Parts: sequence; C-alpha cells; structure tokens
Amino acid sequence: MAPPPEAGATAAAEPSKPLNELFSSLPTTIFEVMSKLAMEHASVNLGQGFPDAEGPEAMKQIASASMYDFHNQYPSLLGVPELRQAVAAHSEREQGILVDWATETLITVGATEGLASAFLGLINPGDEVIMFDPMYDSYTSMAKRSGAVIVPVRLRLPDFSVPLEELAAAVTPRTKMIMINTPHNPSGKVFTRPELEAIAELCVRHDLIALSDEVYEHLVFGGAAHVSLRSLPGMKERCVRLGSAGKTFSFTAWKVGWMTGPARLLNPIVKAHQFLVFTVPSSLQRAVAHGLDKEADFYHSLGPSLEAKRRYLEAELTALGFDCLPAHGAYFLVADFQRPGEDDADFAKRLTAEGGVTTIPISGFYVGPRPPTHLVRFCYCKEDIKLQAAVERLKAYVGPGGKGAPQ
Repeated sequence: MAPPPEAGATAAAEPSKPLNELFSSLPTTIFEVMSKLAMEHASVNLGQGFPDAEGPEAMKQIASASMYDFHNQYPSLLGVPELRQAVAAHSEREQGILVDWATETLITVGATEGLASAFLGLINPGDEVIMFDPMYDSYTSMAKRSGAVIVPVRLRLPDFSVPLEELAAAVTPRTKMIMINTPHNPSGKVFTRPELEAIAELCVRHDLIALSDEVYEHLVFGGAAHVSLRSLPGMKERCVRLGSAGKTFSFTAWKVGWMTGPARLLNPIVKAHQFLVFTVPSSLQRAVAHGLDKEADFYHSLGPSLEAKRRYLEAELTALGFDCLPAHGAYFLVADFQRPGEDDADFAKRLTAEGGVTTIPISGFYVGPRPPTHLVRFCYCKEDIKLQAAVERLKAYVGPGGKGAPQ
C-alpha cells in the first residue's frame, strides 16, 4: 500500500499534452449507447450483430485438443500452414479464385485487424479511399489513422443500389483505393454482378487497389449469389479479399480472419500485421482449418436458415406498419418506422425504454452529411424464441392500442 501523502502536498497533475487527435476525439458510439440502454431496460436486443447459435461442435473439440496435441508457442506470423492451405482451397472451391497459399494468404485477428493492417500497409497520407455509405464503423477510423482521406459514395435507397455515375465522378488523381463490403453491413445488400463489374472497370482504368470485405459471403439467400470482386477480370492482381470465421462459423469470440491477395499487396500488409499483433492463436487456427475443409454443410446452411428468420420478422414488422427495405444477405433488416417528426436515434431509444426491443438507428452508420433519419436496423440471427418475444413486445407497444402506436 502506498504511504499517505504528506500534509500540504498537492495531488499530481494529470498529463496535459494532447492525446491522439483521432481516437481521443471520437464520441461515444450509438452502438455503445443502445447496448447500455438494452441492459438497463432488460430489452430483447436485436441491435447486436452476432448470432445466438454456435458453429460445429467438432471445431470446438479440435480447438481444445490442439492445445494439448501441439505446442503453444508463437506460430508463423502468416498463420499455420493448415489454415492457409484451407483458405486457398476454399477460395478456389467457392469463388473459382486460385490462390498460392504460401505467398497469397494471411491469417488475422478477425477481419477487423485485417482491415487495420491493410490500411496501414497500403495507404499513404493524403491518399483518397472511396467507401460506400452507410458502412461498418471501424472502416473510417482505421483508414483515417493511416492518413487516408475518406470519400463516401452514398448507396441509393430503398435497395442500397450503387450510383454508378456518382461513383465514377468520385475518382480523382489522388484516389488509391475503392473499398466494398458485400454482403453489406448494415443493409444486408448483396452487390450485383453489374455493380461489381463497374467497380472493377474503374479500378482497372484508374489503376486502383480494391479492398473487399466479404465476411458475410455465405450469408446469402433469396435467389441472390455472392460474387467476389477478386474473381472478375483484371482484379486478381489489384484486389485484397477478407473473410471471417466469426461470420462463416458463428464463432465471433474466436476473432480469426483471413486475407487473400497478390503477394505485392500482401507484403506491406503482413508487415503491419506483424507489428500490430504478430500472430493468431494456433489452436483456433487449426479448428478453423478443419471447418473450411470439412464443415461446408454448416456454412452452406446459413443462408436458408437466415432467410426463414428474415421472412418471419419482415412479415410481422410489415403488419405493424414498418416498411422493410429489400435485402438478400447478412443478417440485418432495415426498416422505415414511419414516424414523421421523430428521428431514428430517438425512436430507437424510446422503443428500447418503453417497448422493450432494441434496434440500431441507421444514421449511426453514415459518414457523409445529412444521413437518413427514418430507418432502424434489426439483427435477426437470433433464436426463434427471442425473435418471437421481440415481436410480441412490438405488438404490445406499436400495435393497435399500444402506447407507441402511430397517432
């Protein structure tokens, strides 16, 4: 125990020099606000983007056994060979993209670390990066930390289609990268082949790099098909592709991701990865290798399972007066709550506190000015009993005679 201060002594002053301007200035996110409110009011939380169900039991058993069957010291910073080989095989099998596992793969601490390493490894201060608005919130912070200038291009409502003329106009001599996320968070949009072909044409014509976040690649339904940007002509040598065991196998706590891309682009990314985290737990890597090689039935079943949940929730919301926007991927449903004069943040907070159901206001995902404020996001990768409980609370609150019913 430290001795008490002497009489008359003054308390030590806090450091006064400025902290990192980017991260110290970031406000509390709407995601933190809504999660705290959900806990305070014991709501049914359909805001958090993770599934209730977990992945294959065999993967958990392999992860556990690997701690005893193999050493527990640093593995290769690139990842264990078994997983890198499995990632390459998965790429060829699912998207027809040939990958040299020895030089064109990297295992990361989730896709989020992969994104951070990509920005740090590829971007110089002042480089412009085109991103589609709305977007996953980590993109801009890590890109800005690398010195990037973010150029948002807003997807068009109601189907979040790509405004191709606006996209082409956003390219300048300073543009280095176009970043895409398909299937898309927060909308659930699956980029169409014509949209991807237009993006690829711009990349080739203007000598741009593409960073393609495809963590939801197996969460597709409704007749849509996931097409990797890297599979298109001219893109194999200028596109880096990201995947995630958290999304593919519903093991979000494991934080195992992977990247594939040409060696020239991966090399500086590997350097950034080396100094950020160095490596990834080897026992989890071996379990994910098994999953990619042997558990295709699991990840191929995700789309049909999620489609059934979406249909249920969409029908119930529509009956309650919500206008559900179309989507064919991921596990997010965006809905217009039809309350003129009330913005999405206030509606989401009221729905949590009074109605007992938590959503996320879509405006929190936008980077550009004047975001839409009439939409909220529901996450439906939850147990059926939880979705049913949420629907019952919604009926009681916003249904006929409910306290939150439209006036």
